[in-house]
Amino acid sequence: MTDNYLTYYKSCVLCPRRCGADRSKETGYCGMSDTLIAAKAYLHMWEEPCISGEKGSGTVFFSGCNLRCAYCQNREIALGRVGAEITAERLGEIFLEQKQRGAENINLVTPTHYVPHIIAALDAVRKKLNIPVVYNCGGYESVDTLKMLEGYVDVYLPDFKYTSGAIAKKYSAALDYPKAAKAAIAEMVRQTGACAFNENGIMTRGTLVRHLVLPSYTENSKTAVEYLYKTYGDDIYMSIMNQYTPLPHVSAYPEINRRVTDEEYADVISFAEELGVENAYIQEGGTVSESFIPVFDGGGIIEK
Repeated sequence: MTDNYLTYYKSCVLCPRRCGADRSKETGYCGMSDTLIAAKAYLHMWEEPCISGEKGSGTVFFSGCNLRCAYCQNREIALGRVGAEITAERLGEIFLEQKQRGAENINLVTPTHYVPHIIAALDAVRKKLNIPVVYNCGGYESVDTLKMLEGYVDVYLPDFKYTSGAIAKKYSAALDYPKAAKAAIAEMVRQTGACAFNENGIMTRGTLVRHLVLPSYTENSKTAVEYLYKTYGDDIYMSIMNQYTPLPHVSAYPEINRRVTDEEYADVISFAEELGVENAYIQEGGTVSESFIPVFDGGGIIEK
C-alpha cells in the first residue's frame, strides 16, 4: 500500500455499513475518524489454545467498532471511549515489541475500520516480524476489504454471531449480518485454505470461527454451527463459547440479561457432536468471568 492510505477514509466503505463518511472530517458509523486509536497491547492468555499457546497472543485492541452489539463485553473500546492516538509507524513498532515479548502471533482485535493503517504498519515491519498475523473480528466484513488483506493475514478469527437477520438487527443493528458474515468467511477460507499448526500447536494458517452462545437463543447457535460444518467441514475450526457475561447495559433486554445455563450450552454442544463436528474448541466450568475482559488502560500503546 502506498503512502496515501488515508484516502481510503475519505468516503469510507471499509465495512458492510458503507456509511460513506469522510473520516478526515467526521466519524463513521464505527465512531472513529481517520486517526488511529488503540486501547491496549499485551500478551493475552485467554484466547483459544492454538492462538494464545504458552507465551500468549500479542493482542492489539483498536478503539471503535462497526457492530457495537448491545451486549458487547468490550463496550469501552467499542464506543471509542478509551485509547490513545498513534501513527501507523508506531503501530508497526508495537507489533515488533509484541514479538520481543515472546508473542505467539500478532492479534489484531476489532481491526476492520483501520485496515489501511494496519497494512501500512505491516508493510513497514513484516520482514522483521516472522510470526503469524491474526485478524480477530466480529465477522461483519466487506469482501473487498478482506481482499486487501490477502498476503498480510495468516489466521482469520471471525465471529459468526447470527444466522437470523432479525436477531442481528435487534442486537447489532445489522439486518444483513448473516449474508455479510457468510460471504466474509468464504473469502477468509479462500485465502487461508485448511488450518495448519506448528510443532507447538499454534495455528499458523487457517480460519477459526467463533460463536458465542447467547441466552435464550440456542436455535440460533445450532443453525450457526450447522451452517459452518456443512459448508466447510474440517477445513475450519470452530470455537463454541459459553462465556457470555450480562453487563449492566443489557438490562433493557431481559431475554439476554442472564448467563447461559449449563443446559443451554450442553444442548448446543450435543447438537454439534451429533453433526459430527470434531475440530472445535468448547468451554467447560467457570468460564463466565470478567477475566475475559481486559482493563483498557492504554498499556503497551504509548512509547515509553
